Amino acid sequence: MVEDLDPFDIALKQLNKAAKVINLDKQALELLSSPKQILQVSIPVKMDNGETKVFTGFRVHYNTARGPGKGGIRFHPDETLSTVKALSAWMTWKTAITNLPLGGAKGGVICDPKKLSTGELERLSRGYIRAIAEFIGPEIDVPAPDVYTTPQIMAWMMDEYETIVRHSAPGIITGKPLETWGSLGRGDATARGGLFVLREAAKMRNIDLSKATIAIQGFGNAGQFAHKLVKELFGSKVVAISDTKTGIYSESGIDFEKLLEHKKKTGSVKDFPGTKNISNQELLELKVDVLIPAAIENQLTTANADKVKAKVILELANGPTTPDADEIFYKKNVLLLPDFLSNAGGVTVSYFEWVQNQTGDYWTEKEVYEKLDKKMTQATHDVLDASEKYKVDPRTAAYIVSIKRVADAMKLRGMY
Repeated sequence: MVEDLDPFDIALKQLNKAAKVINLDKQALELLSSPKQILQVSIPVKMDNGETKVFTGFRVHYNTARGPGKGGIRFHPDETLSTVKALSAWMTWKTAITNLPLGGAKGGVICDPKKLSTGELERLSRGYIRAIAEFIGPEIDVPAPDVYTTPQIMAWMMDEYETIVRHSAPGIITGKPLETWGSLGRGDATARGGLFVLREAAKMRNIDLSKATIAIQGFGNAGQFAHKLVKELFGSKVVAISDTKTGIYSESGIDFEKLLEHKKKTGSVKDFPGTKNISNQELLELKVDVLIPAAIENQLTTANADKVKAKVILELANGPTTPDADEIFYKKNVLLLPDFLSNAGGVTVSYFEWVQNQTGDYWTEKEVYEKLDKKMTQATHDVLDASEKYKVDPRTAAYIVSIKRVADAMKLRGMY
């Protein structure tokens, strides 16, 4: 039987598995099994050559029972509505797992930003916001950066929204540059939050992170900061890392600053001095203490789960593990720390940014990190305690914690 890799099918399969464990009300399950609203838009953009190209964009509100929608915007050539729906569902569970007063949403545009000039990228960003302006707002739906979108893009989008509504509205979007009222601590929040989760889980598994070996798949924002911070916070040794082109391995460890310099010079981690080039697949199957998938979805499947030798998997990417692979890891006693727990640091600090924008009271980096640590630590214990209580894998436990919180809010609102 061929494994189903459709993102939204996977999200629903995970939801139904947890709902069955807690005997979730059928009406609640029906409400949680489809998005509240889906918007598809056409975005005409005048290109540098004078021609007009029409791009397709999406924005999905999955559930807003606990508060305004929250979720990033992806610019990707392979973006699909199924992916955006799945990510909006995972955002619903992600905001609930850290007990934020927010719901779940997601957006995307089918494009290849690497092939766009700065001017074309700005016109596309502004056009997207014009197309969805009535669908978003600081009290309705608050977007943020995601794959191939940046703080600069968020600044353009905020400016366009403020032009439309004719007043200052920094809380419309998060992940902004500090100069346009972004938050200190946002840049490394996803990785830092994930490492707080890893720290708490390691205590429960008696893993000494100061002696741990780490392999990281992906050298984007999350992967880079995970590489940097795992050494700074714990003294762990990163022995393998990869980007979209290739992977590298060194038993003695890989220096972050030198690798970053090499990547900037060559455009890839390939051929970094003192390392051996390996494939992404080989990286996933290395004998390490901790594996950190920080790239894209569907990397750990039935095809390779049995070959994974890590004791702990920290999912900084969204959806890197399929449901069938989850079962394999649980039976192998591999502690898999699921994505919407492990990478919730980003949305948590995005929430902090939104709060600061709404109140006009801005926090120090130390305050942000302390608040993030508290949120992620509590969420980790909530999930691992539920895993013990219900005798289920951590992903199912995370779903149980989240869907109960969302279902309770829907019940109190009279939605079922």
